[in-house]
Amino acid sequence: MPDDTAEAWPTPTVDVAELTRILDGRYAEVRDAVRKALPSYASVLEDAETMSRDQFQERVKEVVLELADTGATGMGFPEEYGGGGDLGASIAAFETLGYGDLSVLVKVGVQFGLFGGAILQLGTKVHHDTYLADLVTGRLMGCFAMTETGHGSNVQALGTVATYDQDAAEFVVTTTRPDACKDYIGNAARHARVAVVFAQLEVRGQGHGVHALVVPLRDEQGNLLPGIRIEDDGPKMGLNGVDNGRIWFDGVRVPREALLNRFADVTEDGTYVSEIESPGRRFFTMLGTLVQGRVSVGAASISAAKVALTIAVHYGLRRRQFEATSEETEELILDYGLHQRRLFPLLAHTYALHFAQEVLTDHLHDAFSGTVTDEESRRLLESRAAGTKALATWLATRTIQECREACGGAGYLSVNRFAALKADTDVFATFEGDNNVLLQLVAKGLLTDYASDFEDLDQLGMVKFVAGLAVETVLERTRAHKLLQGIRDALPGGGDSWDTDTGLLDPGYHLAMYRFREEHLLGGVARRLKRGVDAGMNPGEVFSRVQDHVIAAARAHVERLVLEAFVEKVAAMEDGDLKLALNLVCDLHALTGIEADRAWFMEHGRLTSQRAKAITREVGALCRRIRPVAAELVDAFAVPRPLLRAPALVGEGTGG
Repeated sequence: MPDDTAEAWPTPTVDVAELTRILDGRYAEVRDAVRKALPSYASVLEDAETMSRDQFQERVKEVVLELADTGATGMGFPEEYGGGGDLGASIAAFETLGYGDLSVLVKVGVQFGLFGGAILQLGTKVHHDTYLADLVTGRLMGCFAMTETGHGSNVQALGTVATYDQDAAEFVVTTTRPDACKDYIGNAARHARVAVVFAQLEVRGQGHGVHALVVPLRDEQGNLLPGIRIEDDGPKMGLNGVDNGRIWFDGVRVPREALLNRFADVTEDGTYVSEIESPGRRFFTMLGTLVQGRVSVGAASISAAKVALTIAVHYGLRRRQFEATSEETEELILDYGLHQRRLFPLLAHTYALHFAQEVLTDHLHDAFSGTVTDEESRRLLESRAAGTKALATWLATRTIQECREACGGAGYLSVNRFAALKADTDVFATFEGDNNVLLQLVAKGLLTDYASDFEDLDQLGMVKFVAGLAVETVLERTRAHKLLQGIRDALPGGGDSWDTDTGLLDPGYHLAMYRFREEHLLGGVARRLKRGVDAGMNPGEVFSRVQDHVIAAARAHVERLVLEAFVEKVAAMEDGDLKLALNLVCDLHALTGIEADRAWFMEHGRLTSQRAKAITREVGALCRRIRPVAAELVDAFAVPRPLLRAPALVGEGTGG
């Protein structure tokens, strides 16, 4: 569409309540209940600024326990232990809690997602009967002790050891070296009485890899137990309402039954037993059951971006600057093309990730409810969770910063929420796995095609595996030419000209471009890995040299999944103004993605300079078409007004 005809398009009328209903999806009642409860705890946002760190941590604990009383935090646990029996509802509730104070959110995640989730997913009935009812109510506070000072992402190399003492039928848990202390552990410094500890399991002198055990830390009065040493991590960039700490174990003894034994056990006489023979497969199976943590962090990041966008868009509708089109009245800053360019693509990406997160949550619910049981679906879930978490947390960081700048000096005031949003979400990029490491896991699955020995392949094994493939069969050689034809078919006249301004708003064109990039990058990685190994290079050096290419392929894969989720959501809607509005947002999301990577597409012959310029013009036109409904698009997020704060920026009547 030529730039000068943009204003000829009709402006859709957006029903905010109906759009909220679409965004809320199958868990609308859950989300609405949490939204209605959150204003009662809005004061905690101010408490973070006025209380000492110790006081604030106690205040956050109080709020978490109050939320537990409402049932909002226990929805993912079985009903017989006081939960709601619906993991999808649990993710929806957690995502909505992301509108409020993020220290509260993270402490909820530690207590009910990580600590509780580990006992639920890794333990058996004896553990469930012993712990779940108390942890669901918050009577028993716990922590998730995996990360160590010396090992974060490389969990298989943890230095904490649990040695089985056959005579006593006990495990002896020991911190074997200085960098093997558990670190950054939420709930550890003040409140946790129990920890799920990940340690190397040793039985009869033989190591069996990392397993999880329940280890008491404190008695009921809060006193440390013998052999336990805990140190506060101290002030952090953000999330200072969460009591992160370091834990050392000095020969701490726990009974044999402390082992969370869903996937492996040790008999009383010291025999290690597991139905999963492969150590690698067993390790990844155990970690795979904890995938909800990554799903939750991604969901919370999207909520934080929604809060920032709501504030910034409404500020843009109130703040005037310069007499641009009238000598009498200064212009609303949201009417400036640059301001639209800064905010609306981020708004579009947030909508896209919302719907991608919705698909991911449905897959998670299906996998853990037993609706879907095949191994390939579980692996695809783990990969999708890792990649979506990476993109969502990076988007939150970028969006919050841009929104802060878009509010000028006012955005720098703590009362306007951005200081806390920036500080509290910054760690999300490394929470539940460093984003770049997670994208390497995504690429590993793509390159090995989730082969049967996928779990046994470490980084170097993956390089050798891919190098052993007949690269001619890799996706680029088999599918890329079909995708290229798909791009041509999406253009008028069969794509004889790449210079036309038409066809840019066709979702078939968008998808074909995203798919081609993914397959081309993936095939390129495979060829480079094979060339390096064939030339006699060390596999580790080969991987290091192509690591940036690996990340690019994985990111392209996840971006394609996100776009597909958005396109499918819009396509399924009934015709009308809401569908028209979301089509605009989806087009903006897709085209700004192509525009941002236009150099790559031009290098690979998918864009001419003329068409790249046409895309840039189209993005500007889409921003102008979205401007009249921008307020409605952010209001549909339904962020409760008391949680926005920022009275000078957004006024008194904004938000859900």
